[in-house]
Amino acid sequence: MAQDTAYFEHVTRGLQRAAEASRVESDPERALNQITRVAQQVLGDPEAGKRAGVGDFRCSGVFLVAPSRDHLILFAENGYPPEQHRARISVMDSNPGLVVRTGEPKIVPDTDNDPNFRQILSTVRVGSSCYLPVIWQRQVLGMFNVAAEARYALSDIDLRMGLLFANLSAATWIALGGPRFLKKVVASLPPWSAN
Repeated sequence: MAQDTAYFEHVTRGLQRAAEASRVESDPERALNQITRVAQQVLGDPEAGKRAGVGDFRCSGVFLVAPSRDHLILFAENGYPPEQHRARISVMDSNPGLVVRTGEPKIVPDTDNDPNFRQILSTVRVGSSCYLPVIWQRQVLGMFNVAAEARYALSDIDLRMGLLFANLSAATWIALGGPRFLKKVVASLPPWSAN
């Protein structure tokens, strides 16, 4: 019980830091980046990597739904390599697409045991991942993701607490005109093709 209390306090302090850091930003992606950066730091078991002998690598980002609603675009990523900035995947693709289509969160403690898992991060093999819908007024705007190299680094408790970060992201994105920002980004990218 004391361990759970310490975890909740740790995550709550992180959520407060994320809210404070994001509210001074005027750019919607920079504001989201404040939230994903803190989520990357506070969600998950940092000891899981040591137990598995792989370290404590974690990453996070938000895959937002393009206005055409046929693909997702990576924003506010932390831990992803620079060449994956604005990575795009189909709305039908693996767990990110599933969460966007259903609006339901998903936790994958061990990616080896999830037939719907697909490796998207190009630099490190993900061992566990948390997929959280970003929802505003019952519309799914995208999917907030936190992943770790270690298996079992993320669990149900991270899913429940991660939803708070996803909800903060939705409100922040809308408040700062994120949908207009997204349209500008999409217009600057090459046409989308699922191939």
